[in-house]
Amino acid sequence: MLGWELPPHNSGGLGIACLNMARALTKEGVDIDFVVPYTAAHTKTSFMKILPATSLDPIYRYGGGAYESLNVFEKNIPSADHKMHFSIRDVQKEYCDYVEKYLKTNSPDIVHAHDWLTYEAGMLAKKEFGLPLIAHVHATEFDRSGMRTGNPLIHEIEYEGLMLADRIIAVSESTKRIIHEKYKIPLSKIDVIYNSLDEEYEASKYSFDNNTYKYINFLKENGYTVVSTVGRFTIQKGLRYFLESAALAVQKNPKLIFILAGDGEERDGLISLAAELGIAKNVIFTGFIRGRRLRDIYSLSDIFVMSSISEPFGLTALEAAHHQDALILTKQSGVSEIIWSAFTYDFWDKKKLADEILAIASHPALKALLQENVKKEYHKISWEQVAKKCLKIYNKNVKHKRN
Repeated sequence: MLGWELPPHNSGGLGIACLNMARALTKEGVDIDFVVPYTAAHTKTSFMKILPATSLDPIYRYGGGAYESLNVFEKNIPSADHKMHFSIRDVQKEYCDYVEKYLKTNSPDIVHAHDWLTYEAGMLAKKEFGLPLIAHVHATEFDRSGMRTGNPLIHEIEYEGLMLADRIIAVSESTKRIIHEKYKIPLSKIDVIYNSLDEEYEASKYSFDNNTYKYINFLKENGYTVVSTVGRFTIQKGLRYFLESAALAVQKNPKLIFILAGDGEERDGLISLAAELGIAKNVIFTGFIRGRRLRDIYSLSDIFVMSSISEPFGLTALEAAHHQDALILTKQSGVSEIIWSAFTYDFWDKKKLADEILAIASHPALKALLQENVKKEYHKISWEQVAKKCLKIYNKNVKHKRN
């Protein structure tokens, strides 16, 4: 299995999905060697072998712009000895070199590559060693660029990887449609397997800490409705539309507080936009948070908004549902395909989002109904189901294994 991150060294949902998928697969009897592009301890992965492709510290994959569409190759990453600098392309080359060396002495049944960052290594495994290749699409370059032009080199890598793959796994029907329409891949080659909620997230003992966000607690006690969103601050997430909707809503209901949890290339611009819109006092930027502090945000929130221009799935919506938030999802999100007890809107329809926020904030019975019903829906997909579907795909393709 070829991936770019695993918890606790993850910056988003990709690493969480990979961890849960791999754990569920091992319970089905699959032995996994998982390659990552850094060296670090992984305390929760004793069920599989972690292979470090480079000596880089994992933190540099975030600062290196690995998930920033247009800037992905521009930032430099310090080497382990801090004497040299590498771009993401250099890291990918080392990653491929490691995979090639590994395959000279190891003979896996199949290669499962997650997203474009690992597709070149996956293609190497197929072309040079004859191994069947499964390309897993958690997000395309069209998603990351907000359905704009995006990075042409990434498009080229994605296209070649998807064309060469024996099978493709997409995390939603909308992602399958994008792969087909943009890259002309036959629909018959693509399987849809939805993600599920992080098993550890759901099973871990958690209780809300009143002391973490005292100011927000104070606002709630004084009649404010808390609206939150969580994710990378990139063009993909549609956060500028979100803030413009927030401004429309605040005009009619000043007792709304909007929390943006995360960080990314658009942070400074979003802070400036909140000021320009005159809603700076209604907007809180938490910075990048994880663990208990993030769960406390979900617990404080009345409404969770996924404002993405294109969101292949959206694990944060399931996390918010677990904490009984009322959900508002863009129709362009994959998670909206399996969650029906939520309001939906088109990412560009700022007025509709504002109206939906105001409706939930103004009608406690409606909010309670949405919060209650969503609890019955987010369990529909389990990681055990995911693993069984993946295993079925493996078994259909493993016959092409080299001798």
